[in-house]
Amino acid sequence: MALPSILHHFDLRITHADTGVEAAVALKVARHPSETIERLWLRVLAYAWQWQEGVSFGPGLCEPDAPDVLAMQPDGRAALVVRVGKPEPQRIERDVTGNAGAKVAVLFESPRRLDAFVAEARERRLARLARAELAAVDPALLGWLSRHDDRRAKVGLTFVADHVYAELGGESVDGPLQRATV
Repeated sequence: MALPSILHHFDLRITHADTGVEAAVALKVARHPSETIERLWLRVLAYAWQWQEGVSFGPGLCEPDAPDVLAMQPDGRAALVVRVGKPEPQRIERDVTGNAGAKVAVLFESPRRLDAFVAEARERRLARLARAELAAVDPALLGWLSRHDDRRAKVGLTFVADHVYAELGGESVDGPLQRATV
């Protein structure tokens, strides 16, 4: 018998100080039985990082080719495609090529993984990846969030330039978003 997904409820307050975007969002996020808490938090961070009206989570690990976060245009085409974790450069190139006009972004779990991705993409000469937005979260920030495995949480995430401030359970932590281009 397969294990069921775990449902996490987040009351998320998102602020993008540079653009003046503020949103309060109630999220229900299904965590696949094989998904780590770190990956769940990485998906939540990516959702907040790329937040816009209509953004939603993809189907998750049960459909590995589907994006982790996406937004659709009224005509059914993708407006936003976001992947998290450790995607292969070829997968992101397919996202850029197959979603003309859509913003494509990747949030890596560490600067080390981001650097390895960029090096591989350059080695393979995947020039279309220059259109993708690439960033890595600070491992200490992701680790701090991952210590919170509660099924219900109130979270504040503020983005100022390339820095993330997180508030959860009366505590706060911050860390940089490292960016790179191919």
